[in-house]
Amino acid sequence: MAWPLGGHAGGTVIPPEFDYLRPHSVSDAVTELGRVGEDAKVLAGGQSLLPLLRLRLAYPTALVDLAGVGELRGVRQDGDQLVIGAMTTHHEVLRDPLILRYAPVLAQATATVADPAVRHRGTLGGALAHADPAGDLPAVALALDAAFVIEGPDGRRTVPATEFFSDYLETAIGPGELLVEIRVPALGPEWGTAYEKFNRVAQAWAIVGVAALVRREGDTIAEARIGLTNMGPTPLRASAAEAALAGVSLHNGGIAAAAGLAAEDTEPSADLSAQPDYRQHLARVLTGRALRAAAAAAS
Repeated sequence: MAWPLGGHAGGTVIPPEFDYLRPHSVSDAVTELGRVGEDAKVLAGGQSLLPLLRLRLAYPTALVDLAGVGELRGVRQDGDQLVIGAMTTHHEVLRDPLILRYAPVLAQATATVADPAVRHRGTLGGALAHADPAGDLPAVALALDAAFVIEGPDGRRTVPATEFFSDYLETAIGPGELLVEIRVPALGPEWGTAYEKFNRVAQAWAIVGVAALVRREGDTIAEARIGLTNMGPTPLRASAAEAALAGVSLHNGGIAAAAGLAAEDTEPSADLSAQPDYRQHLARVLTGRALRAAAAAAS
């Protein structure tokens, strides 16, 4: 089906013509993507893509709408991992009992995404595939050591989060491929998690965000993972801070010292919201808050 749209309507920019395709299985979607070529776009929740179309910042020849692919929805447990379908909405993530029990930081960050209307339509896979460095969920996936299952003409392959986000708005998803599921380790009760975000107004993109995971052994931090939002062209791990936290007591100021290293090796951008040095200051402050909250939540 072709949608012959063009010109303006009441001063609003309307997208150019494109073909609209609605497959009902992953294999059909991959087939359609291979048929229509590299200029096609995948439509998940549409909360990132549709504004780009409306403003003519994207010019796809076809849209492949995944709304009818039921196998891409839902959350299940597979051994020591959670498997989350790429078309699972933010609203579903927020309420899923497996995520709340085994990967609560994902729900904590998702609760800060936009507003209820967007969370009902937007999808986890769509947000991750869009790969906006100011988006909350890529840094969380990185901190969780998530793995991304991608399907294309040559079958399925799994890409670790450290290799998935390749550059600004770019990922390891190749032409003709789809993100089909996200796999995250199921965290035990010894892990505590928290997500801290600073933005100028409610429901806005993060100026800086921090996802913290802390594994405790008594009053000592045995392991920590820290994901940084909007501190570079891709999500980042605060590796220096993570290393400094190993074996640190919860009571001797070690968390504050480690948080002071959170901005090491970051290259945040300058824009109307913040300059790089301010973003680095925020990263240190928010990392301290997130680590203390995560440590308090661990058993």
